[in-house]
Amino acid sequence: MADNITLRIARQADIGALDRLFQRSYSRLLAADYPPSVLVTAVPVIGRAQPALVASGQFYVVEDGEGRILGAGGWSLQAPGGHPATSGTGHVRHVATDPDSVRRGVGRLLLDHIVQAARGSGVSILYCQSTLTAEPFYRSMGFEPQGSITVPLRGGIGFPAVFMIRRL
Repeated sequence: MADNITLRIARQADIGALDRLFQRSYSRLLAADYPPSVLVTAVPVIGRAQPALVASGQFYVVEDGEGRILGAGGWSLQAPGGHPATSGTGHVRHVATDPDSVRRGVGRLLLDHIVQAARGSGVSILYCQSTLTAEPFYRSMGFEPQGSITVPLRGGIGFPAVFMIRRL
Protein backbone atom coordinates (compact mmCIF):
# COMPACT_ATOMS: atom_id res chain seq x y z
CA MET A 1 0.00 0.00 0.00
CA ALA A 2 1.26 3.47 -0.77
CA ASP A 3 2.51 5.61 2.09
CA ASN A 4 0.14 8.44 1.23
CA ILE A 5 -3.03 6.90 2.69
CA THR A 6 -4.63 8.24 5.82
CA LEU A 7 -7.34 7.11 8.21
CA ARG A 8 -9.67 9.70 9.69
CA ILE A 9 -13.05 9.95 11.35
CA ALA A 10 -15.85 10.10 8.78
CA ARG A 11 -17.83 13.33 8.38
CA GLN A 12 -21.40 13.98 7.29
CA ALA A 13 -19.97 15.53 4.12
CA ASP A 14 -18.63 12.05 3.22
CA ILE A 15 -22.06 10.43 2.95
CA GLY A 16 -22.39 10.78 -0.85
CA ALA A 17 -18.91 9.33 -1.40
CA LEU A 18 -19.64 6.57 1.10
CA ASP A 19 -22.85 5.65 -0.74
CA ARG A 20 -20.86 5.37 -3.98
CA LEU A 21 -18.15 3.30 -2.25
CA PHE A 22 -20.65 0.87 -0.73
CA GLN A 23 -22.61 0.47 -3.98
CA ARG A 24 -19.45 -0.13 -6.02
CA SER A 25 -17.88 -2.43 -3.45
CA TYR A 26 -20.90 -4.60 -2.74
CA SER A 27 -21.98 -4.86 -6.37
CA ARG A 28 -18.57 -6.05 -7.53
CA LEU A 29 -17.07 -7.90 -4.59
CA LEU A 30 -20.13 -9.85 -3.45
CA ALA A 31 -21.01 -11.12 -6.94
CA ALA A 32 -18.85 -14.24 -6.56
CA ASP A 33 -20.71 -15.41 -3.42
CA TYR A 34 -24.30 -14.20 -3.82
CA PRO A 35 -26.76 -14.84 -6.64
CA PRO A 36 -27.94 -11.82 -8.67
CA SER A 37 -31.44 -12.24 -7.20
CA VAL A 38 -30.04 -11.50 -3.72
CA LEU A 39 -27.76 -8.64 -4.81
CA VAL A 40 -30.42 -6.83 -6.84
CA THR A 41 -32.58 -6.51 -3.72
CA ALA A 42 -29.91 -6.20 -1.01
CA VAL A 43 -27.33 -3.81 -2.50
CA PRO A 44 -29.74 -0.83 -2.70
CA VAL A 45 -30.36 -1.32 1.06
CA ILE A 46 -26.88 -2.22 2.36
CA GLY A 47 -25.19 0.15 -0.07
CA ARG A 48 -26.27 3.28 1.79
CA ALA A 49 -24.30 5.09 4.47
CA GLN A 50 -25.99 5.30 7.85
CA PRO A 51 -25.96 8.96 8.93
CA ALA A 52 -26.16 8.16 12.67
CA LEU A 53 -23.23 5.77 12.41
CA VAL A 54 -21.21 8.32 10.45
CA ALA A 55 -22.03 10.97 13.07
CA SER A 56 -21.02 8.70 15.97
CA GLY A 57 -17.29 9.50 15.78
CA GLN A 58 -16.67 5.73 15.58
CA PHE A 59 -16.87 5.45 11.81
CA TYR A 60 -13.73 5.95 9.75
CA VAL A 61 -12.56 6.40 6.18
CA VAL A 62 -9.26 5.55 4.57
CA GLU A 63 -8.35 7.90 1.75
CA ASP A 64 -5.51 8.36 -0.67
CA GLY A 65 -3.38 11.48 -1.02
CA GLU A 66 -5.97 13.00 -3.36
CA GLY A 67 -8.85 12.56 -0.91
CA ARG A 68 -10.43 9.57 -2.69
CA ILE A 69 -12.09 7.22 -0.20
CA LEU A 70 -10.57 3.74 -0.51
CA GLY A 71 -12.43 2.11 2.37
CA ALA A 72 -14.70 2.78 5.30
CA GLY A 73 -15.99 1.12 8.43
CA GLY A 74 -16.58 1.50 12.09
CA TRP A 75 -17.97 0.06 15.25
CA SER A 76 -20.67 0.74 17.80
CA LEU A 77 -21.77 -0.34 21.23
CA GLN A 78 -25.32 -0.64 19.96
CA ALA A 79 -26.02 -3.76 17.91
CA PRO A 80 -27.12 -3.48 14.27
CA GLY A 81 -30.84 -3.07 13.82
CA GLY A 82 -31.17 -0.84 16.87
CA HIS A 83 -30.81 -3.65 19.40
CA PRO A 84 -29.63 -2.43 22.81
CA ALA A 85 -25.98 -2.37 23.83
CA THR A 86 -24.53 -5.03 26.11
CA SER A 87 -21.75 -4.13 28.53
CA GLY A 88 -18.29 -4.98 27.18
CA THR A 89 -19.57 -5.84 23.71
CA GLY A 90 -18.96 -3.92 20.50
CA HIS A 91 -20.13 -4.43 16.93
CA VAL A 92 -18.13 -4.05 13.73
CA ARG A 93 -20.25 -1.98 11.37
CA HIS A 94 -20.44 -1.42 7.62
CA VAL A 95 -16.83 -2.17 6.61
CA ALA A 96 -16.13 -1.95 2.88
CA THR A 97 -13.14 -1.50 0.60
CA ASP A 98 -13.15 -0.05 -2.89
CA PRO A 99 -12.86 -3.00 -5.30
CA ASP A 100 -9.76 -1.42 -6.88
CA SER A 101 -8.07 -1.22 -3.46
CA VAL A 102 -8.65 -4.79 -2.24
CA ARG A 103 -5.56 -6.62 -0.99
CA ARG A 104 -3.63 -3.38 -0.52
CA GLY A 105 -3.96 -3.10 3.26
CA VAL A 106 -6.99 -0.80 3.40
CA GLY A 107 -9.28 -3.26 5.18
CA ARG A 108 -6.53 -4.32 7.57
CA LEU A 109 -5.78 -0.68 8.46
CA LEU A 110 -9.48 -0.04 9.13
CA LEU A 111 -10.08 -3.16 11.18
CA ASP A 112 -6.89 -2.73 13.22
CA HIS A 113 -8.06 0.79 14.08
CA ILE A 114 -11.59 -0.40 14.90
CA VAL A 115 -10.23 -3.09 17.24
CA GLN A 116 -7.93 -0.63 19.03
CA ALA A 117 -10.67 2.01 19.38
CA ALA A 118 -13.16 -0.54 20.74
CA ARG A 119 -10.58 -1.98 23.15
CA GLY A 120 -9.74 1.55 24.33
CA SER A 121 -13.43 2.08 25.11
CA GLY A 122 -13.60 -0.97 27.35
CA VAL A 123 -14.95 -3.47 24.82
CA SER A 124 -13.76 -7.02 25.47
CA ILE A 125 -15.54 -8.79 22.60
CA LEU A 126 -16.41 -7.64 19.09
CA TYR A 127 -19.30 -9.12 17.13
CA CYS A 128 -19.42 -9.01 13.36
CA GLN A 129 -22.08 -9.86 10.80
CA SER A 130 -19.77 -10.74 7.91
CA THR A 131 -20.76 -11.16 4.31
CA LEU A 132 -19.93 -14.58 2.89
CA THR A 133 -17.25 -12.85 0.81
CA ALA A 134 -15.50 -11.18 3.76
CA GLU A 135 -15.43 -14.21 6.08
CA PRO A 136 -11.82 -15.19 5.12
CA PHE A 137 -10.67 -11.61 5.75
CA TYR A 138 -12.25 -11.48 9.20
CA ARG A 139 -10.78 -14.90 10.04
CA SER A 140 -7.34 -13.56 9.13
CA MET A 141 -7.97 -10.70 11.56
CA GLY A 142 -8.71 -13.01 14.48
CA PHE A 143 -12.49 -13.34 14.22
CA GLU A 144 -14.03 -16.78 14.70
CA PRO A 145 -17.17 -17.84 12.82
CA GLN A 146 -20.07 -18.84 15.04
CA GLY A 147 -22.52 -19.87 12.34
CA SER A 148 -24.63 -18.80 9.40
CA ILE A 149 -27.26 -16.13 9.95
CA THR A 150 -29.81 -14.27 7.89
CA VAL A 151 -29.67 -10.52 8.45
CA PRO A 152 -33.12 -8.94 8.13
CA LEU A 153 -33.09 -5.86 5.91
CA ARG A 154 -35.82 -3.31 5.21
CA GLY A 155 -38.57 -4.49 2.93
CA GLY A 156 -38.52 -8.06 4.24
CA ILE A 157 -35.20 -8.88 2.57
CA GLY A 158 -33.11 -11.61 4.19
CA PHE A 159 -29.36 -11.36 3.59
CA PRO A 160 -27.17 -14.45 4.18
CA ALA A 161 -24.18 -13.70 6.43
CA VAL A 162 -21.83 -15.24 8.98
CA PHE A 163 -21.88 -14.25 12.65
CA MET A 164 -18.30 -13.88 13.91
CA ILE A 165 -16.65 -12.86 17.18
CA ARG A 166 -13.25 -11.68 18.32
CA ARG A 167 -12.18 -11.53 21.93
CA LEU A 168 -10.02 -8.49 22.66
